[in-house]
Amino acid sequence: MPVDELIAALSVDVPDFPVPGVVFRDLTPVFADGEAFRRVVDGLAEPAVVDPRAAAVGGGRGGGAFDVVAGVEARGFLLAAAVALDAGTGVVPIRKAGKLPRERVSAEYALEYGTATLEMHTDSVRPGQRVLLVDDVLATGGTLLAAIGLVEQLGGVVTGVSVVAELVALGGRQRIAPHPVHALWNT
Repeated sequence: MPVDELIAALSVDVPDFPVPGVVFRDLTPVFADGEAFRRVVDGLAEPAVVDPRAAAVGGGRGGGAFDVVAGVEARGFLLAAAVALDAGTGVVPIRKAGKLPRERVSAEYALEYGTATLEMHTDSVRPGQRVLLVDDVLATGGTLLAAIGLVEQLGGVVTGVSVVAELVALGGRQRIAPHPVHALWNT
């Protein structure tokens, strides 16, 4: 079964969560299935495999399209850690406000149902370091746009964004352009 069909079969739509009118795509059943999780991790790491620049650069599982993987709290942590391990790189957390103890940069962003703030330690990414951003869902793009802003504020270069699911109708891909998006399931 193709990975997008596997994700569709295992994921669960939860209406009116976290607020009325929002349909939450729960991917935790996908992560709980060993075969599905392995295929998702392989798929999210694929930018390192398919990037034509990778062969010339070196490093990582697929030739080095990125130096480090950054994951957005909270489900993005699970995915980013697995992708980094698979790719042979480090992993960097992008946290919700108030969770990091040392000097940090912050970015506020709009959600479909409010606002929030993301933070990174100022030494998480070095200038020129190539970063693959990983998260579970690309919806309106607000969260990933804030994450991109944090990486770039620290001098990092976002080489791509990998997500399990993209909610195409919400236009997130256009909002984070020109950064390339790799989605395993477009819904």
